[in-house]
Amino acid sequence: MSASCGHSVSFDGTSAGYRRALWAVIALNAAMFGVEITAGALAGSQALRADALDFLADAVTYGASLWAIGRAAGLRARVALIKGLSLMAMGLWVFGSTLWLVFGPGLPRAEVMGAVGFLALLANLASVVILMRWREGDANVRSVWLCSRNDAVGNVAVMAAALAVGLTATPWPDLLVAAIMSGLFLSSAVQILRRSLAEMRGHAPEHDHGHGHAH
Repeated sequence: MSASCGHSVSFDGTSAGYRRALWAVIALNAAMFGVEITAGALAGSQALRADALDFLADAVTYGASLWAIGRAAGLRARVALIKGLSLMAMGLWVFGSTLWLVFGPGLPRAEVMGAVGFLALLANLASVVILMRWREGDANVRSVWLCSRNDAVGNVAVMAAALAVGLTATPWPDLLVAAIMSGLFLSSAVQILRRSLAEMRGHAPEHDHGHGHAH
């Protein structure tokens, strides 16, 4: 999940091979956003919608990291600030819409949740394999790999929610997973905003805990 990924101030991914790998991962994340946001609407699953936004956040974050290669530190800090604000907006949207659905009728379609969650898991595992070669790069490069690895955990959570919805015949497991993902979005957004604001003031914190990530 992007909520558990981080991007440090510096980024040295100047290798042509790494750029190609990053483009492939961006394409995978963008495609899975389209699949999950559609499936989430069809299945009535808030967890799938939240995970779809996670894929979107990853695609945008990786794209911004790619664009920021070699650019001034101040500009990279402003890019991080925008990413943090966007992630916070997504977290608030997921939280608000989940709260709204708590009082609404309807049961998510567990079979669609499970199938799409499995497809998303495969996409994230593919990303892990693509980025495996660069997993020991600098902090920023490594965070991209960790982000995709941690996203797989989020997909397992969606599949677990699907199983729980099927067994209990209630929407609560789906809403619970969505609420947890919302909390991760917001927590990561706060970390990014603190870091980027400190960098823009010219004195970054000594210890970077990173963006969660999903952004």
